[in-house]
Amino acid sequence: MSKDVIIPARGDLLLSEPFLADPNFERSVILICEHNEEGSFGFVLNKLAELELSDALEELQNFQETLHLGGPVQNNTLHFLHRIQPPVADSEPINNGVYWGGDFDELLTLINTRQLTTSDIKFFVGYSGWGPGQLESELSEETWIVYKQASPEQIFDIPIDNLWQEVLRSMGGKYRMFSNYPIDPRLN
Repeated sequence: MSKDVIIPARGDLLLSEPFLADPNFERSVILICEHNEEGSFGFVLNKLAELELSDALEELQNFQETLHLGGPVQNNTLHFLHRIQPPVADSEPINNGVYWGGDFDELLTLINTRQLTTSDIKFFVGYSGWGPGQLESELSEETWIVYKQASPEQIFDIPIDNLWQEVLRSMGGKYRMFSNYPIDPRLN
């Protein structure tokens, strides 16, 4: 592996390179929730599923939220990221006040008693995962661009249609130029 390859850590973002042709990850922004010798996993922040949360959970009352497509692995699982303070019990800290998962019954109570807004939580079907060494290999092939330590605002507040471009622009230099690349270079 090249010495200038940046290895992601929990709380970092992976941005697909501008011409990645994989439909699962084209122009994707993935929040890394875990990266170690056993592999890596995270959630695509800027792809929506074709389901509403209420389609997946009958227990919810009056909470309209579109599910995000977390990735192509185990699309029959439901996950959530949140910035609830205090955090939901048993949630896993990711970074900067962002948490993954937690006590689902407590979460349902917060939603059904309207103590939680859709701006503080994102729900995902499936996730993105890599086996041991797989992500490092893809990084050395320059498939991904690593953005260190995402902010809660990047995760929750930037409209998903603009997220890939906005993060690249914030990185400056050649990444700012990447943000303007067309999806299909033949259209340029």
